[in-house]
Amino acid sequence: MIPLKLVFLGSDPIALPLLDWLAGEGSRLAKITAVFTQPDRPVGRGQKITANAIKVWALAEGLPVYQPEKLTDDVRLQLAALEADVVLVMAYGHILRDEFIATPRLGTLNLHTSLLPNYRGASPIQTAIASGERETGVSLMRIVKKLDAGPVADVERVAIDPLDTAEDIETKLATACVPLVARNLPELSAGTLKFTPQDENAVTFCRRLEKADGALDFARPAAELAARINGLFPWPACAVSINGQEVKLGLADALPGTASPGEVVGADTDGLLVGTAQGVLRVRRLQRPGGKLLPATEFLRGFTVPSGTELASRPMAPLVSATPFRR
Repeated sequence: MIPLKLVFLGSDPIALPLLDWLAGEGSRLAKITAVFTQPDRPVGRGQKITANAIKVWALAEGLPVYQPEKLTDDVRLQLAALEADVVLVMAYGHILRDEFIATPRLGTLNLHTSLLPNYRGASPIQTAIASGERETGVSLMRIVKKLDAGPVADVERVAIDPLDTAEDIETKLATACVPLVARNLPELSAGTLKFTPQDENAVTFCRRLEKADGALDFARPAAELAARINGLFPWPACAVSINGQEVKLGLADALPGTASPGEVVGADTDGLLVGTAQGVLRVRRLQRPGGKLLPATEFLRGFTVPSGTELASRPMAPLVSATPFRR
């Protein structure tokens, strides 16, 4: 087959394994002709203007890079001039207008990091883990105007292990994009790729996360709290106040047992043990302000948390809804 002319839209390093594949073995199926990504932004404490990882990759490959602040009519004309067969989008950060979506000959496709129709919205990776799911995946879909509502061609499934964090699952999903795109590009090129409408009765939505989502309510079950800690790491990260310091929690699991919600009941070789409404929460990694994330045993050598210490609960805002969250 003649390789498709593909324009990629994305701004997050999750797409790098796929881009590497497309530039290498996958180039027999599709040739990237240009990349659209977010403008350079201030980064870090020094707020130095920095290019994102997708731009850095594209420039290293010698590809044209477009960084519009808004997708205006002029930008759509730039896309049209590229005469792309298909536009592929992943974590771009712009809402695409209908005229832009319709520009490429074979349409505009998106890689969404959930098993649609579950977890439409801005934080599908974190929310799936925080909700206790044991499986997620990447969906290849057509983009439509409605949020993540387009018909789906195919999915690549990924297991969520009990001690997987959002960082771990993002790595798995990044890798999963390669086989998903590889097996569907030939059918797309041949005009035989089929898309199935999503079941609107099964839709759930997630939202953009905030720092406040790191709150924990120990009057909830240990399994729910562990899932939230793992799902929200590395950002926004769950935290508790211990000895007047805000301590970040980086990994947790749940154990059987009974203890007062929020009461530290000791530690074992794997973590700090805290009572909840149902079971005991074992926090395996902790980080003090200005320090490194450490295994609990190492952390507790330099930061004493006596048995009987009471950790205050804070309300936990919902992360999932059957209807779109208001912005």
